[in-house]
Amino acid sequence: MPTRLNDFGQPVGPALPDWTPHALPPREAIEGRFCRVEPLDAARHADDLHAAYAQAPDGRDWTYLSIERSDDPAATRAYVERLAQSADPMHFAVIDRASGRAVGTLALMRIEPAHGVMEVGHVTFSPLLKKTPLSTEAQYLLMRLAFDTLGYRRYEWKCDSCNAPSRRAAQRLGFRFEGIFRQVLVYKGRSRDTAWFSVIDSEWPALRSAFERWLAPDNFDAQGRQRSALERFRPAD
Repeated sequence: MPTRLNDFGQPVGPALPDWTPHALPPREAIEGRFCRVEPLDAARHADDLHAAYAQAPDGRDWTYLSIERSDDPAATRAYVERLAQSADPMHFAVIDRASGRAVGTLALMRIEPAHGVMEVGHVTFSPLLKKTPLSTEAQYLLMRLAFDTLGYRRYEWKCDSCNAPSRRAAQRLGFRFEGIFRQVLVYKGRSRDTAWFSVIDSEWPALRSAFERWLAPDNFDAQGRQRSALERFRPAD
């Protein structure tokens, strides 16, 4: 991209003469083929989520979250109630359309309408959701909301740099690694370095096509197993 110079001969970024702040995400359900993503509600979702999280044999899925998994349904409900009341992060439940039950949550957060930037985070997927078509579709639905519906310019993914599964998930979904921010947080009595990933609007059309081809019925066999991996549908970097 050619370098732009201002009146002082200094390099500056690309001009955005028509840019205006964009809308906040609506608190509305988004329907997919495998799942529905809907605003988190303790009365509708807390019991399902507690049962879904209890499917895991231990608490390792919560190591890099701010809290630990609770064995107490009342504590889970109180936790979900707190999340549901938050505007940013804005938490969503992932509903398995086959069962009608909530099987995990994720959130849109650090939402900046003035700059067209938001992050997906607080990804808390139960064993009923992890490594299923629903988990990929849930991420796709929120990414599509950010870029196609709201017209945002940048969509971020951040995680503890030690969280190898989260880093692999980001890269599988098409996020580009940007680097490590050192000593960003203190949580659970330890220091966190944060790995940053992003997708920007110019990259989205190719990613959207890859998601849609991967999610298509003909990419799954009779047992629901993928025929081709998501990465196969993306152009080479």
